[in-house]
Amino acid sequence: MRCEPIRWGFLAASLAAPAFATDLNWPQFRGPAGKGVVRETGLPLEWTDTKNVLWKTELPGRGHSSPIVWENRIFLTTAIEGDVVPGAKAIPHIVDGQDFQHPDGVGADRKHTLKVLALDAVTGKILWERTAWEGTPVDTRHRRGSFASPTAVTDGKLVYAYFGSEGMYAYDFAGTLAWKFMPGVVATMGVGVGTSPLLYKDVVILQADEDNGDKSYIAGLDKRSGKEVWRVPRKVQVSWATPVIVKSGGRDELVTSGTEAVIAYDPATGRELWRMKGLESNAVPSPVAGDDVVVFSAGYPDKLAVAVRPGGSGDVTATRVLWRYTKGTAYVPSPILYGGYVYLMTDKGLITCLDAKTGEVKYEGARPPVPASFMASPIAIDGTLLIMSQDGDTFVIKAGPTHEVVRTNALGELISASAAVSQGRMFIRGERHLFAIGRVVSPSASP
Repeated sequence: MRCEPIRWGFLAASLAAPAFATDLNWPQFRGPAGKGVVRETGLPLEWTDTKNVLWKTELPGRGHSSPIVWENRIFLTTAIEGDVVPGAKAIPHIVDGQDFQHPDGVGADRKHTLKVLALDAVTGKILWERTAWEGTPVDTRHRRGSFASPTAVTDGKLVYAYFGSEGMYAYDFAGTLAWKFMPGVVATMGVGVGTSPLLYKDVVILQADEDNGDKSYIAGLDKRSGKEVWRVPRKVQVSWATPVIVKSGGRDELVTSGTEAVIAYDPATGRELWRMKGLESNAVPSPVAGDDVVVFSAGYPDKLAVAVRPGGSGDVTATRVLWRYTKGTAYVPSPILYGGYVYLMTDKGLITCLDAKTGEVKYEGARPPVPASFMASPIAIDGTLLIMSQDGDTFVIKAGPTHEVVRTNALGELISASAAVSQGRMFIRGERHLFAIGRVVSPSASP
């Protein structure tokens, strides 16, 4: 794997990075609290494949997991596909009493190597890579997907990487395996897992919804040993959404999305706090929360966004739903809540802006400058939204009730993973490389 510093890139990275601070880390999917909202300012919002690129590093294999960052350490997962293994095949799936094979499911007949990588955030150098698992996977993945789609999570001491049926693995920052946990078969109708783990105090939380929901569960593992602290069955069919932790009424709530039911749990014990009617569509986008509102969305087969006030008890379907909206949602990308507005985005990049508390439409169906497809979830930074297409373009859009495209930045490489921002740098995972974006300082501008 090659690390290619852009001229003056190392100097720029050193000068652009502020002193370490815990609140500048990006420790999980969509960063602090899973919001996708960047708390830093002053990052460049204009780049090309050479301008303001501090470095790019070639990555082995294929992965849609996002980078996570703690101080000057980046972690990623990846899957390396090997040769066909005669006789290997995916587990069976049953839909409406009939055998089901997803028409786009691939990979179960091949050997795969699932790895965890650590990189230096300043230089882009790969510090270590560890093989977490090797063999033929339990299930297929979507041909456009990856066996390394869930994003890892870290507490600054261990990094926790999840690969579905193939296990969760905890490594220290030196790359030593601390523990592993095998969750059992997490069948996903042949398209692969997508739910990322998250941390709550001393517990790693894993939502393992599968196929028709007969064996679905959510569990809390001791982050030091990997032993189960609690496990709760949930009759919810396969989902790909990552839960979020919400503070409401003096308590913490673990809020999960689902087709049959949206459920909130006590993250310390797994005790159910409240539930409501589910999305009745595939739960792929992750919920977003802020301003005492949680927004859930789904884009297939039906489009729905629903906002709920947390803090309830029992069935809150009729009592705590703030608004519903039945257009403009994505199958894959998650929405974002920023500055009092919820932004929904379709898989083609059409954006709808709603008031987060009332659902009032500010604008809907605003198009990107060029036709494109999207899988990455947006991030918000410095009064703008960044949406990243599979053509490698990042569209910088003014946040607020009026739609305005500020600029388009091209990297020239397919983007499927959501970006991370930490310590004055933005990290974008392309199809083949990890890019670091930051202010490149020339010698003449140096002190």
